[in-house]
Amino acid sequence: MGNTQSPSTNPRIASATRAFTQNELEDLKSLFVSLAAQSQSNDQYISPSVFKAYIGLDGPLGDRMFDLVTEKRNDQKLSWEDLVISKATYEKGTNDEIEEFIYQLLDVNCDSVLGRSDLEAALTAILDSIFSWKSSEGAGSQRKIVDIFLNAATFSKNDEGLAEKSMSFEDFRRWCTLLPSVRKFLGSLLMPCDSGRPGSQVPRLLHQRITDSSSLLLREEYAWHIGGALSQQELDEWKLLYHSSVNGLSFNTFLGSVSNHEGSTVLIIKDKEGFIYGGYASQPWERHADFYGDLKSFLFQLFPEASIFRPTGANSNLQWCAANFSSESIPNGIGFGGQVNHFGLFLSANFDQGHTFSCTTFGSPCLSKTNHLHPEVIECWGIVKGAQEERQDGVKGSVLERFKEDRHMLNMVGLANASD
Repeated sequence: MGNTQSPSTNPRIASATRAFTQNELEDLKSLFVSLAAQSQSNDQYISPSVFKAYIGLDGPLGDRMFDLVTEKRNDQKLSWEDLVISKATYEKGTNDEIEEFIYQLLDVNCDSVLGRSDLEAALTAILDSIFSWKSSEGAGSQRKIVDIFLNAATFSKNDEGLAEKSMSFEDFRRWCTLLPSVRKFLGSLLMPCDSGRPGSQVPRLLHQRITDSSSLLLREEYAWHIGGALSQQELDEWKLLYHSSVNGLSFNTFLGSVSNHEGSTVLIIKDKEGFIYGGYASQPWERHADFYGDLKSFLFQLFPEASIFRPTGANSNLQWCAANFSSESIPNGIGFGGQVNHFGLFLSANFDQGHTFSCTTFGSPCLSKTNHLHPEVIECWGIVKGAQEERQDGVKGSVLERFKEDRHMLNMVGLANASD
């Protein structure tokens, strides 16, 4: 197979090869042969255009990825050794090794300085790859989405001779924590772009009762952001359970609307300051006299900054749902984190006011402009686990096989075995 059989002079190739099983190496060889054939290189190397098509990235970020994988040789040839070493480092390495690779990858200007323009170019490429933005959506809308992810970044590093600060490695790691969807995407780029690789999944948003989707708070880019903190099984379908413009700002209506959904939910609020934020509730919204829930719950921001705040383990004050209590020590409403009357996020039972404070439960700041919030729009989405499997199962067998209860009823009246 061309240079895959040649003696190696790279000391890294031996240890890199040991990171794979024999079957994995054979699969990797098949991949190399296929991509090299597309490159018309007589099985010698993979060209930049073929490699970038494989990972689904063009432009500066795709160029930078090719540059790193080929160890910055600038010969426009990705060898078998390059593929093995990069896969071993990028997919089999420690978390520190992988994040160091990603940190270098984001330096799309190749100047050893990770600045805002680098992140802007990388985010544009990522979002374009996932959403295939069309010009009809407008440059302003695209810029707005890129900006909310940029706003979560910290630039604390002083570089000699530069007026602007850059992103240190610690800044980068914190940014990855706040944006797990970005981290997942950048950490799986050597997987084929059509394989459903981590960081690329966007839930299907089902909202039959809303005819004008522009009135929804949850847009696909926001769902992708929130989904970065969820499992694969939770990224298939999200169903709108409650929307204040349809159901009214009513706590009782809210509880009634979500009561039939047994799974987890995503609560989103837009307040009168224009800020958008919310929380992921891992447990159903049920009446309790104290905090409940588990460590899967988290808080998030969507606008003007996108961030996710997972539980720190400092306490178990995760989810709150109190209704019709008369004690002042049990405030009626729903919330997340913090302490009673000093929640990370709280909506009163009237659904006309609430508050948000910094809290140790999630390590989160105040989510809005001020601590006191006045909601303008409230949405709640139910996460449908395993929806894809259910749809696949639904097309198997005859109608009678799929609906056993109906079949049983027909058996009772002697029709199940009737001829066509």
